[in-house]
Amino acid sequence: MRRLLSFTAVFHSLMLLTLAPTLNWSDAAAASDWLQWRGPSGNGIAGTGQGAPIEWSSTKNVIWKTDIPGRGHSSPTIVGDLIVLTTADEQAQVQGLIAFDRESGKQKWITPVSQGGFPKLHNKNTHASSTVASDGTLFFAVFNHHRKLEAAALDAAGKIVWKRDVGGFDPKMYEYGYAASPTIYKDTLIITGNCDTISWMKALDLKTGKDVWSRDMPKGLVWSSPIVANVAGREQLLLSGFEKFSAYDPNNGQPLWSVPCLTHATCGTAIWDNNVAFASGGYPKAETVAVAADGSGRILWKNNVKCYEQSMLISDGYVYAFNDQGIFFCWEAATGREMWKSRQRGPVSASPVLVDGLIYASNELGTTYVFKASPEKFELIAENQLGDESFATPVFLDGRAFIRVASSKSGSRQESLFCIGTK
Repeated sequence: MRRLLSFTAVFHSLMLLTLAPTLNWSDAAAASDWLQWRGPSGNGIAGTGQGAPIEWSSTKNVIWKTDIPGRGHSSPTIVGDLIVLTTADEQAQVQGLIAFDRESGKQKWITPVSQGGFPKLHNKNTHASSTVASDGTLFFAVFNHHRKLEAAALDAAGKIVWKRDVGGFDPKMYEYGYAASPTIYKDTLIITGNCDTISWMKALDLKTGKDVWSRDMPKGLVWSSPIVANVAGREQLLLSGFEKFSAYDPNNGQPLWSVPCLTHATCGTAIWDNNVAFASGGYPKAETVAVAADGSGRILWKNNVKCYEQSMLISDGYVYAFNDQGIFFCWEAATGREMWKSRQRGPVSASPVLVDGLIYASNELGTTYVFKASPEKFELIAENQLGDESFATPVFLDGRAFIRVASSKSGSRQESLFCIGTK
């Protein structure tokens, strides 16, 4: 078996080097998989009984650490024994996927998907910020290059099954790049491409990549990821931005309801509970809202807190948020009443994750705060440090945390993936 090459070397050699996967991919995705952005239910809540680690450092409770070639902000997607991330070599202008063994952290394969045509970016964004989605068999990624979005499907061995141009994406007013993650609904992959020159939303067939439905959207630069929620008695595709909060039928893309609120640009993914949907943003104004998801158009409450890049959490009737400046909030979901707030350290881009009654929230400096999901008071349990840069939201599975960070202490930036656990 040949030694695995760097990301750029693989592309230039036009070869794919793999280690044979050990998972039986004919089986359905296991309950311990993390299939897409924001986890099993798309709401940032991990499964119960995780036994997740509470304290760690670069030397404490580290099961393994592996270097990631290139740069990206995507979270890990985990299926069976594979951990899959997107990454980009900015100098060579190559985008692709990389897979690691879940137990050992060893690199299993790396597959270039595109080369060239990199757009201008905000200095906080990357050319690999979208998180991979999986149906338990294939891995789906979206990349922005050559003024368009390209989607690709790879199998468990890293082989490209299909890839295609999905639609244009060429922002002119704010050249900040792309960030939305795709979501899977039934046998379709739902992708958004929203900017000021062209704006659309599509569902692709998982097996072929062909359009199932397509919808034109208002022109405007929105980075929020679409998510399908079972709310108000039906499945709804939720999306914020364009100075409104909207829902669509995920089967055909037809509008269900739209409520004027929020602001022009949002980044966070919507959350929901029973008959209510919640969202926050953004630019140019700040607002968090709770909207009745029954089509009545009712805004139940709103405030002027800005959770621009990060998504929120809801648990046991309370909404938890970690805003851009590093302030934690807890609101009563039914009324919006502020239960408490606590200033920690920002800035913040990653989204919080709820694990067994504890909330894990990371800032951009590599600090992860662990506190109780309780409306009574802010109770900090632990404060952990990894690297000096953290934009990717961590993943928690089977008593372990998988955390993507970067460090520049040696004088050059290096991304790493840590597996943290006490077992």
